[in-house]
Amino acid sequence: MLVFWHQRLTLLATPKTGTTAIESALESLAHVSIQRPPQLKHASVRKYHRFIGPWLESAAGHPFTVIAMMREPRDWLGSWYRYRQREDMGSEEKSTVGISFDQFVRDYCAEKPPAHAAVGAQSQFLAAKNERGADRIFRYEKIDEVIEFLEDRLDCAITLPRLNVSPLAPLDLAPETEKLLRKVAAKDFELYDTLCQAG
Repeated sequence: MLVFWHQRLTLLATPKTGTTAIESALESLAHVSIQRPPQLKHASVRKYHRFIGPWLESAAGHPFTVIAMMREPRDWLGSWYRYRQREDMGSEEKSTVGISFDQFVRDYCAEKPPAHAAVGAQSQFLAAKNERGADRIFRYEKIDEVIEFLEDRLDCAITLPRLNVSPLAPLDLAPETEKLLRKVAAKDFELYDTLCQAG
């Protein structure tokens, strides 16, 4: 999470949406940078508005614009799957080595996903039930749009480094698994489709 005090702007770090590269490029310009632990770095919209936002806005005397990123849901799960294929995963129970993407997605769709597939949902991260949500959500697939937005707000040119790149892996899904995913992750697909329609 990055906070730009003078610009009254907060960038939330939705997991697996390229925000690590953005944070690396802009950390030196931010007035507040929360990189660790993950529970703070990846504070959801709801947690931000409940705990961090009120404190910032009270100190600044002005509201902050809150922006975030979202990735196409299947592609987002593919990124998690590939990320957890790394040899340096550090936790066997979270590793996806030896597991197909199809199995990973079926595990993700289970009522109680196993550790390797327990990655939450972007809709949960980005939604704030009956509360203020993010002011603007950018699509990962259109990352140039968030870069243009940030360049305009921060009055600087931004060059993104390639960081946190996951190993390549096949991401094939059986038709029945795809159907199951679209049912279980319906809120994610609906939110993403709304972003696509909004342009």
